[in-house]
Amino acid sequence: MIEFKKGKNMKISLINHGCAKNLVDAELLLGILSQNGYEITLDERDADIVIVNTCSFIHDAEKESVQSILQMIEEGKKVIVAGCLSQKHNTDLKEAIPEISGMIGATNLQDILTIVKDIENKNNYNSIIEEKPEYIYPESVTRQQITMGASSYLKIGEGCNYKCGYCIIPNLRGKYVSRPIENIVKEANELVNKGVTEIILIAQDTSSYGIDLYGKQALPELLEKLNNIENLSWIRIMYAYPTQMTDELIDAIAKLDKVVKYVDIPLQHSHPKVLERMKRPVMDYSKLVEKIRAKIPNVTVRTSLIVGYPGETEEEFEHLYNFVKQVEFDRMGAFEYSREKNTYSYALKPQITAKVKKQRRDKLMKLQQKISLKHNEKYINTDLKCIVEGYTDEGVIILRSEHDAPEIDGLVYAKSSRNVVPGDIETVKITKADEYDLFGEITD
Repeated sequence: MIEFKKGKNMKISLINHGCAKNLVDAELLLGILSQNGYEITLDERDADIVIVNTCSFIHDAEKESVQSILQMIEEGKKVIVAGCLSQKHNTDLKEAIPEISGMIGATNLQDILTIVKDIENKNNYNSIIEEKPEYIYPESVTRQQITMGASSYLKIGEGCNYKCGYCIIPNLRGKYVSRPIENIVKEANELVNKGVTEIILIAQDTSSYGIDLYGKQALPELLEKLNNIENLSWIRIMYAYPTQMTDELIDAIAKLDKVVKYVDIPLQHSHPKVLERMKRPVMDYSKLVEKIRAKIPNVTVRTSLIVGYPGETEEEFEHLYNFVKQVEFDRMGAFEYSREKNTYSYALKPQITAKVKKQRRDKLMKLQQKISLKHNEKYINTDLKCIVEGYTDEGVIILRSEHDAPEIDGLVYAKSSRNVVPGDIETVKITKADEYDLFGEITD
């Protein structure tokens, strides 16, 4: 067994699971501990306490989180479970894994200090989880970033006021809470001063930003202020909600030079009856995409879709397939419906078999590959502004265009006769394309 040090000499590490929003929370947890005198290590083997920041969006994410918890316990670490899994399975999780040393919920990050102090003082197991979660962003805390590169995520809000039929997030994260504009701009300036070139705005729904604080959608105003930051090259918006793609927001994206012409708008389905069962807006999404493309020249539209939602008929799936064929999204992800307890869709019938869900997803993605290749080929013999990400082992430069978000979209691979620096924006002459990536040469 490890002998634990007393006081603030204990080393703390963190394993993060899940989305970019969870990554920001993980960095805030480390920032809270660091500002209170605790030593942080990025090597779990060197730590006395390991925080596992968990995801609970779908079953596979839960399994990964549980595997990390069990592995750290097996290695003799004191394990604190944070995030969505502890919020969702509080008492059940402790009963299943009694060796867990402490737990905090998904929303009040400052509680990590209490749990760590209890472990230091060898107090009994403690769990601090709000029954009605309300996210409190620790504004006085400087994030201790796990990864530092050309791009950085910036959380502008948390929680969600929508009640989509398949989603557990409002139960785990509470109602939508926006951060004040001045705090976001301040953090953006700090990130740029550290060398960040691209800021990616995230929330459960970025397009609803400000409604709770200012009584109106304030994302256009926030974008205006961020656009004035010197040495910032790109601003990217993720996770917009269809009914909140207002004319004012579309116009702001179109006119502000640092806001990349990239709209990420998860639509989930196209058939009115499925959207109704999903408790999503029932509207003509093809007209919305048409409007976005008309108002924002050279825009890239990304969406996410769900196949195999309970009751989805062959006819309803074909409607979705034809919708994708007609709209030709520049970027698209398709996901098999995951059945989650405490959601509206859990009790819906009939549930679609795993085999049919997989077949439908494969068919949709095969179609999208053809569309994606067609879109990528239009860049051949054109010049694209790209952000430098790094190098391959063979020395090829890895970049990303403004049409691609990190980790979910494609990359640009290029050669150059000179050295380039990660974070810089370079012009790449595109010479080749495949379904997801582009290839070319950096122009002098």
